[in-house]
Amino acid sequence: MKKKIIILIVFIAIIIAIITVSFIIINHKNVSPESILNKYISYINDKNYNGMYQLLDNTSKESISSEDFITRNKNIYEGIDLKNISIEIQSTEKVSNSKTNISYNTKMDTEAGDINFSNTVSLIKEGKEYKISWSSNLIFPNLNSDDKVRVQATSAKRGTITDRNNQLLAGEGEVSSVGLVPGKMSSNKESDIEKIAGLLDVTTDSINNALNASYVKEDTFVPIKKVAKDNQALKGQLLQIPGIMITTVNARVYPNASATSHLIGYIQNITAEELEKNPDKGYNANSVIGKAGLEKQYEDRLKGTDGIEVYIEDSNGNKKSTIVKKDAQDGENIKLTIDANIQNTLYNQLKNDKGLFVVMQPKTGEILALVSTPSYNANDFILGMGTNEWNSLTQDENKPMYNRFLQTWCPGSTFKPITGAIGLTSGKLSVNDEFSYSGLSWQKDSSWGDYYVTTLTSYSGPKNIQSALIHSDNIFFAQAALKIGKDTFEEGLGKIKFNENIGFDLPIYNSQFANDNSIDTDVGLADSGYGQGQILVNPIHMASIYSAFANDGNMVKPYLEYKEGKQVEYLVKDAFSKDAANTIKDDLIQVVENPEGTAHDAKMSGVTLAGKTGTAELKQTQDESGEIISWFDCFTENTDNPLLVISMVENARDDGGSHYLIQKIRSLF
Repeated sequence: MKKKIIILIVFIAIIIAIITVSFIIINHKNVSPESILNKYISYINDKNYNGMYQLLDNTSKESISSEDFITRNKNIYEGIDLKNISIEIQSTEKVSNSKTNISYNTKMDTEAGDINFSNTVSLIKEGKEYKISWSSNLIFPNLNSDDKVRVQATSAKRGTITDRNNQLLAGEGEVSSVGLVPGKMSSNKESDIEKIAGLLDVTTDSINNALNASYVKEDTFVPIKKVAKDNQALKGQLLQIPGIMITTVNARVYPNASATSHLIGYIQNITAEELEKNPDKGYNANSVIGKAGLEKQYEDRLKGTDGIEVYIEDSNGNKKSTIVKKDAQDGENIKLTIDANIQNTLYNQLKNDKGLFVVMQPKTGEILALVSTPSYNANDFILGMGTNEWNSLTQDENKPMYNRFLQTWCPGSTFKPITGAIGLTSGKLSVNDEFSYSGLSWQKDSSWGDYYVTTLTSYSGPKNIQSALIHSDNIFFAQAALKIGKDTFEEGLGKIKFNENIGFDLPIYNSQFANDNSIDTDVGLADSGYGQGQILVNPIHMASIYSAFANDGNMVKPYLEYKEGKQVEYLVKDAFSKDAANTIKDDLIQVVENPEGTAHDAKMSGVTLAGKTGTAELKQTQDESGEIISWFDCFTENTDNPLLVISMVENARDDGGSHYLIQKIRSLF
């Protein structure tokens, strides 16, 4: 028994010895000079500046107060936007029993790029603990106590957007900055501020807040709002008010104003939400970002990257040395296929209506104009929009912010050539097929109840594809769709990219032939044949489809960015058979050339034009009246400068509908 007790005591003693040795080893490791340095570095990453200060030796604490230490380190590390700092110890040298030197390499990530340097720090043993002998050289080797770390940013220029002829569509220009000089204001300060607020559509509070900013002195120019440089009437009124001063500043401008605003879009200051969604892209709280149109679509290419330099400045204000530097990279300049002259011409033709124009080179797919009316002026967003201006814009019943060429629309009779081309390509129709019916209404059989397909014009002669296109016969194309059959009809539409993204430069809506991707009734199929039912087509997509009639059945891919020597790219090869496409083309020429053609008033001397008028009525039942959408789609044939135009106007019934558009388009040819 006694022997067992002795063995137990020895065993316990061994365990205690092991624990004691382990504790000594661990404790030594925790208080080793290397561990103290690593702890100091971890505190930098945690922004624990007080913890850093507590690791300093007494001599260092005598040379700098806790408050000054925290302020200096915080300003430097956060000023360079330090994201991570790490060290790699190279050597440890015990200089004496109380002093150890550690040489190490440092790496840190900053907004200007990675910073790498070698350094040496002395750790002093005070009692049982090592403490850091600190000076500003520990932040950067070349930094002395009376030096400062400066961060200088260089703004990158946003890229320009030009048309095919290098006309500026978006880029740097000049605007007028309206401001106040407090010392020159009259004694009727409050009354003057109210006048200024009314003229500039800003609040009196915003003006007073600007005037009360800490930097403002009696002779300070306090900017209030930017205005267009050519707005002489407004500037004249403002200059009557004492204290007003107007200067010229650079800003992004849109020289074509409302004519290109839906296409080009605009930029504004970045929001907190956008800043959060775009980390590590070089944005800051003062950045601008594309909000609409191509400014938004090409944002990553246009914005550029600001430059930044982190350097040490001595006590005399001289640059002592550069720590890290990232040069500014200006944004990319982008050239479009757009022709600003065509864009402006067509905008001015339709600016007082609700409508659109798409103009494309049918052989190449180059988009020459994209017009949506009414429009807004993108420059207003650059100058700063007041509450009244914004409300006027957003509450306008004509929806000037609504971009019509991005949407899908009921195409009406402009869809009939597509039905014909699908039928001819599939062999379900031939040029000799004729349908027999009389009058202006028709139904398949009594199962349709009270529903009839109606058409506007009766005509003599054969009811075949050509005559039906010339006279825009709804009944013919309703019967044609039924003969083609649902499956073949839907397959033909699928082939030409219905229900698909066509990969255009702007985010356009997909064309559709049915709300649920399937035409489920004979009535729906018949109505679809002449462009009603649930058929919706995007006008840019329609331009590509119509290009097949000018290209032996091949649909060109529409595009907006100009490329010298670009090879023709087809969205769909053999969308229609060559014979079908050329048959439809010849028939569309007759729609214009034939005196009975619905587009005969588009006939012009010296120009061979193929075209199709269309009217779509948006209504819930056959008996009610609905909103009228009028179309005229056309392209030139046998010309050195071919053009294809898709055009639409809303509610132009009293002005002649499609014929109203024809008169607008004549100016283009």
